[in-house]
Amino acid sequence: MIAFLGIFATFLLLGIPISLALGVGGLAYLWLSGNGMLVVAMPQRMLQGIDQFVLLTIPLFLLAGNLMNLGGLSGRMIGFANALVGHFRGGLSLVTVLASTLFAGISGSAIAQASAIGSFMIPAMARQGIPAAYGAALVAMSAVIDPLIPPSITMIIFGVLSGASIGQMFIAGIVPGLILGASLLGYAWWKAAKNNYPRMPRIPWNERGVSLVAAIPALMLPVIIVGGVKTGIFTVTESAAVAVAYALLVGLMHRELSWDKIWQALVTTAIATSGLLFILAMANIVAFVLTIQQVPASFAEMLLGVSDNKLVILLMINIMLLVLGKFLEPITVMIVTMPILLKVADVIDMDLVQFGVMVTLNVVIGMVTPPVGVCLFVVCAISGQSLGAVSREVIPMFLICLGLLALIALVPAVTLWLPNFWAPQL
Repeated sequence: MIAFLGIFATFLLLGIPISLALGVGGLAYLWLSGNGMLVVAMPQRMLQGIDQFVLLTIPLFLLAGNLMNLGGLSGRMIGFANALVGHFRGGLSLVTVLASTLFAGISGSAIAQASAIGSFMIPAMARQGIPAAYGAALVAMSAVIDPLIPPSITMIIFGVLSGASIGQMFIAGIVPGLILGASLLGYAWWKAAKNNYPRMPRIPWNERGVSLVAAIPALMLPVIIVGGVKTGIFTVTESAAVAVAYALLVGLMHRELSWDKIWQALVTTAIATSGLLFILAMANIVAFVLTIQQVPASFAEMLLGVSDNKLVILLMINIMLLVLGKFLEPITVMIVTMPILLKVADVIDMDLVQFGVMVTLNVVIGMVTPPVGVCLFVVCAISGQSLGAVSREVIPMFLICLGLLALIALVPAVTLWLPNFWAPQL
């Protein structure tokens, strides 16, 4: 296995894309280890990795988010958030967190959220007198909320790889997502008070009502998705198609979706989907290599050899995921480690839904930590700030995420109370 890791690291240093480094590294390892005959079966393995009906949810949820964004609904949510908290000290920083929490029910992608919210809020915060590096860090960290609140592309991938109920994971992520949103909102309020950031004028109550009415169509999307799946009206996959139809209908009714914008949404979705599915296909080769080399069983035995204490094992798993997340994107981390993770979850007898939410938060935190935090690069490009300056502002919020991660891992009710309360068989 060390040979595969060496090949993979070499390809990365040569600048080869991660997806190719995974797939070619796996093939090279099979050849060098004397299993060359298995190489001819790899195309079939790649197709098997993406030939799953539930994966249709990925392009559909991405398309729904793109249609909602191009249809102007993200702007309406920012307006609604501004009407609620914009008049507090450092109001736009609070608006950023609240808008990100609301937007999380639409996009399903942390990168999409960081781009959509950041392009509008980072310059606006800078004009209000809020440091651009802090504003960029706040946008990046608020994007972590997105994969926790349905629809979540990361949870869909975990469900596909593990067999966990995607519907239950959607519901299980709501409470942690709201906790993170409230925690970041509290931090932004404290930061604004400490640094005496300026206030914005208070918006009259009648205008707040108008902004609420304008935002209702966007706010209803996660309600439709979760409610429809929970009541059995449609499956998770069908809910993605319903989300697209709803986003298209709302955009056309508000006359903000033109044919050019619809085409733009389709093209953007096709490009993003093809990239995700290619990573899934190539990483399936790695999963096969890990399986034939019995790495999951060996790793589980190694963990148990260190300690049989559940808390110690959870700590080692979380550290491993956090470190990997600093260098690899979330889907790659999950695919590479999933055989190991499932073995460990079985050994420590941890509920798979709770385990999945913990893994989701782990790998997404990596998107806002250097050196390869994708969301950090997005907000740095928007704000014009250096990676170092933004990373320094991220540190306190990173600690908040670690606190939530510990809460999810140690208190099952944080993730399982809501699914058990509704008691759906999803």
